[in-house]
Amino acid sequence: MNYRRENRASRTSLFDGLDGLEEGRLRASSSYSHDTTERDNDEALESLQDRVSFLKRVTGDIHEEVESHNRMLDKVGNKMDSARGIMSGTINRFKLVFEKKSNRKTCKLIGLLNYIKG
Repeated sequence: MNYRRENRASRTSLFDGLDGLEEGRLRASSSYSHDTTERDNDEALESLQDRVSFLKRVTGDIHEEVESHNRMLDKVGNKMDSARGIMSGTINRFKLVFEKKSNRKTCKLIGLLNYIKG
C-alpha cells in the first residue's frame, strides 16, 4: 500500500518542472533562447530520461498486476465451472429420486419428521 502511495506521489510530480518545454528549452526552433545554455538542456534531457524510466517501471508494474489478476480470474472461472458441474450432477440425482412417486412420499415423510423433531 505504501509503495502505491509513493508511486502516486511520483506520478503527480512526474511532469513538474517541464516549464522548459513550454519555454522552448528543448525545442529546436527559430525562437531558441541564447540565454539557455547547453548545461540547462542536458539537465532537462536527464530529467526527461528519468521520467521516461519511471514511466517504464510503472507500466511494467501495471502489466504484472494485470497478469496476476488474469491468472486469479482464470482460477475463479475454473472453480466456478467445477461447482457448476457438481451442482448439475446433484440436481440430476434429485430428479431421479423424485421421478418415482414412492420416493417422493418417503422424502416428504423424512422432511416432516425433521420439522417435528426440530
